[in-house]
Amino acid sequence: MSQWKRIQQLEIRHLEHVDYLYDDNFPMDIRQGLASWIEAQDWESASNDETVAAVMFNNLLSQMEKVRTQEQNFLQRHNMKIIHQQLQVKYSSNPALMARAISSCLKEERRILDSACLQEQGPLEKSLQNSVALERQKNMDNRVGVIRGSVQLMDQAVKFIEDMQDDFDFRYKTLQSRDATERNSDLMKQEVTRLQEMLNRLDYKRKEILSKMDVVVKEIDDVVTSQLYPELQDWRRRQQIAAIGGPQLTGLEQLQNWFTLMVQSLFQIKRQLDKLGELVLKVTYESDPIPLQRPQMEERVKFLLYHLIKSSFVVEKQPCMPTHPQKPLIIKTGVQFTTKVRLLVKLPEVDYQLKVKTTFDKDLPPGRVSRQFFILTNNTKVMDIEDFSDGCLSVEFRHLQLKEKKYINGTKGNEGLLSVTEELHSLNFEACFTVQGLNIDLETCSLPLVVISNVSQLPGGWASVMWYNLLTDEPKNLCFFANPPRANWSQLSELTMLGEKLLGQHVSCSDYQVSWSRFSKENSPGKPFSFWMWLDSILELIKKHLLPVWSENYIMGFVSKETERTLLKDKEPGTFLLRFSESHLGGITFTWVDRGDNGEVKFNSVEPYTKNRLSALPFADIIRDYKVISDGVVPENPLKFLYPDIPKDEAFGRLYNSQPSKGETGETGQGKECCHGLSLIHRLFVSFHFLSSVLLHFCGSFDAFSAAF
Repeated sequence: MSQWKRIQQLEIRHLEHVDYLYDDNFPMDIRQGLASWIEAQDWESASNDETVAAVMFNNLLSQMEKVRTQEQNFLQRHNMKIIHQQLQVKYSSNPALMARAISSCLKEERRILDSACLQEQGPLEKSLQNSVALERQKNMDNRVGVIRGSVQLMDQAVKFIEDMQDDFDFRYKTLQSRDATERNSDLMKQEVTRLQEMLNRLDYKRKEILSKMDVVVKEIDDVVTSQLYPELQDWRRRQQIAAIGGPQLTGLEQLQNWFTLMVQSLFQIKRQLDKLGELVLKVTYESDPIPLQRPQMEERVKFLLYHLIKSSFVVEKQPCMPTHPQKPLIIKTGVQFTTKVRLLVKLPEVDYQLKVKTTFDKDLPPGRVSRQFFILTNNTKVMDIEDFSDGCLSVEFRHLQLKEKKYINGTKGNEGLLSVTEELHSLNFEACFTVQGLNIDLETCSLPLVVISNVSQLPGGWASVMWYNLLTDEPKNLCFFANPPRANWSQLSELTMLGEKLLGQHVSCSDYQVSWSRFSKENSPGKPFSFWMWLDSILELIKKHLLPVWSENYIMGFVSKETERTLLKDKEPGTFLLRFSESHLGGITFTWVDRGDNGEVKFNSVEPYTKNRLSALPFADIIRDYKVISDGVVPENPLKFLYPDIPKDEAFGRLYNSQPSKGETGETGQGKECCHGLSLIHRLFVSFHFLSSVLLHFCGSFDAFSAAF
């Protein structure tokens, strides 16, 4: 199987990481259309040989033209033509750059495939958890299987009772049709005795089937209460964690299977009870158990059906803006967002014109928030059958938009104590479900949402989304940030230096509780920004500007000043390491070791590089071209070896994207202390069952992160 086909079979979470790889440098249309051909070429070699790269570039253009002429869709042909022209402009003068872009994408695809495989295998602890989950699943499957078998047997039993009753009814009516003179004959007396025996037998069978139904209904009730609902709750919790970058969400198909089998069993029992009701109309007698027990049992069955079907209405995909697929549950006014709901019950007789209506902040208490919104676009759609999901009903709203309500005199009403990113909202979904005489009002809602009006509010909104979903499993606590819970520091980190950064120096943080305000709102000690803003800016810097270097495990990143000096002091002059700035938002710097004439060890650092400078020149090129001017000496590059002892060009040579320039120049300076910050978010999320894929979520290369630490 080709690599691209394997990629397409991954879960949505992994596919979103793949989506990060493709842009104008290497459009996904080309990857899709020329998948087999692209994978058959040696792009790694071409990236280091201009001649080979030029030949492969021309071959690529020829292959694109061939695919374009065979394409039947006019729009696709047009897009391919535009891409063809763009690639010619972009790479004609430097085809090796194209080879490097394709080689990098293929490499990252393999990383994602390997990561998906590792997540399936997992470490010992995860393996044990999977074993427990597997045992739970097997137990549930066994119990559901026994229930289905029992219900099928009851079908046969009801049919047997019906045949027995028809026989009795025929004999009884035949006896009734005899002349009165024959009724005292011995033959008639024998027939009466036989009818009495048949009636006794019929009474026994009726009691027996009702008893069996009672046992099965109780078993269904127990399975639903003790296992199915907890499994659904567990899925909802895992959905929360997946929404903020945790492991990919699985298990919905299994839940749907269990829900469907339970509902099918209950409807089958309901039909059996209906059949027993029909039998009573033909034959009944004193102390007949059916009129006595059937109404109560029917109510229990309807009760279970009602709550099962209501519970099966779930939000499969939480609201998310396509522009920020890795940050769901944050909605910007005026920007389209998508969401999807699903019914976990498959019944052939369901009315497929099941209309779902969305409402925003339904039944919102007045005065709870300072802003109110309404859905600007069409908020009603019909559920349809998904072919790839074996017939489940679902509906995806792809073009929803929010707009803020206008207020008289320009005021917004009550101004609360919460910030914009702390105000939580919800999206509700409603439908009316009608099947087999049951009318059920379905309703579900999204996880709490943050609504922003400016992208600058995105980091704060994401902090709120994470804090909520890490610390509570409540599906709709919209007042959460009125009194947000604290997190125990012992749960968040084992590193003292992190405590000093977040809490200040000379603070014992072993039993300290970290408040929401300290984590996200208050400035870090001695800094003009909060801890979360610092950390989020670094994650964004990695994703947008440092991913190639990060993927190679070349960024040590989060080390303190003392650790940095300890690592470098015994190394060869010119040995350097890369770390993130503590004093700047989204900055990376490097520090190298040198020795004076007397052998004294010196440590030199540069001012941090931020997104503005990194947008103009790749970081690898900056390292290659960096030079120092000192005391009139001819400028030279002091960076010789990447820690611990890798020659600079050997480490970064493949990542250089341009010809050498006159280079960056600068004065040497003292290094600034930097905290091992990302370990905090790593420890934070692991402590809350949030696996380290948060960095895969942001950067698409968690393997590099784990190897670096």
